[in-house]
Amino acid sequence: MPVPNQPSLDLGDILNKDQIITDLRATNRWEAIDERIANRVETGKIEPEYRDAITAAVRKRESSMSTGIGFGIGMPHASTDLIGEVVGALGRSKQRINFDGMDGQPVNLVILPLVPQGQFEKHLRTVANIARLLHKADFRRSLEQSPEAGTILQIIGHQQIP
Repeated sequence: MPVPNQPSLDLGDILNKDQIITDLRATNRWEAIDERIANRVETGKIEPEYRDAITAAVRKRESSMSTGIGFGIGMPHASTDLIGEVVGALGRSKQRINFDGMDGQPVNLVILPLVPQGQFEKHLRTVANIARLLHKADFRRSLEQSPEAGTILQIIGHQQIP
């Protein structure tokens, strides 16, 4: 059962340096999702035995409607009872990835937030906060041009949700 008035989380609350990949290898949205989830497993935020089930949940959500939200951003996301806290992963693609977004443009920033099942309000608020932040052109440009993960994390940490 959802807890009323759960606080949302900002991008800086769910990322650390190890969760940021500055050069995704993925060539399509499915590979990008797999690569971001693999990173969550490698950094200990997702148990290895839950990898396939979480991947399936994100792919199911993505299949129902693309999360290519425009401005070069893909934000695949899901709720699952296989995690105990909100986790995220950010990847940047230099070659840009087709996400079948509404604007028809490929993406170069892929953020993957996962929220524990039963925290619907927190899920919505967190995804909305991240989307608002990523829609700021100066912020996106800074992420796109940052040389490494530590710099990206510093940029994220200095942002306020509008």
